[in-house]
Amino acid sequence: MTYKETIQRLHSLQDKEKVIFKEKKFGIISNNSLGIYHKDLKVIAKEIGHDNELAIQLFDSGIYEARILCSKVFKAKDVTEELMEHWVKTFENWEVCDSFCMGLFSKSKFAHEKIMEWSERESEFQKRAAFTTLASYCMADKTSGNEQFEQYFELIKREANDDRIYVKKAVNWALRSIGKRNIDLRQKAIIVADEILEFESKSAKWIAKNALTELEKEGIRMSDYPRVDYRK
Repeated sequence: MTYKETIQRLHSLQDKEKVIFKEKKFGIISNNSLGIYHKDLKVIAKEIGHDNELAIQLFDSGIYEARILCSKVFKAKDVTEELMEHWVKTFENWEVCDSFCMGLFSKSKFAHEKIMEWSERESEFQKRAAFTTLASYCMADKTSGNEQFEQYFELIKREANDDRIYVKKAVNWALRSIGKRNIDLRQKAIIVADEILEFESKSAKWIAKNALTELEKEGIRMSDYPRVDYRK
């Protein structure tokens, strides 16, 4: 599918009522949006397959849905640090942020570096990008041992007092995701959640209580990823 054909396809699905609905229902405020649901973009992405050149063209079009489509057709292993920095600075809501973080950033070789770096950024969606990438990285990295993920507990505790809704939700998501990698990390994540529960801020208490509700639940679905770093 060519760039022109893809843009025409997007415009054929344009529905301004969906722009209004997504803002009211999901808090998705976006510029230059056509009003296309994520599920419909996934269908188009599947038809296109991986196409890095097209992905760049789509992002540069400035059309909101074309940028989300970029995150779905760019090949994760080809993501560069320069592209990650360029893209993350444009994020305007949680939907586009999560699409890039889950589909590309968490699978790139720069995931750890950017988690650490972006977690210190002030911008709401750049900071969210750090923790959304971390939450997805917990599932994307199937070989690292516990030490790789234990280091992120300090980041989670440090940012637990951020009361911006899209930051605190991502911090909570990251804590729960670490805890679901294996039984050891589950116990350590519970300890961290108990520590955060002692913080005074409302956001920290919400993060901790929500995480504990899931991590202490009987029958919780967990992975069984490596518990030691056998690569040392």
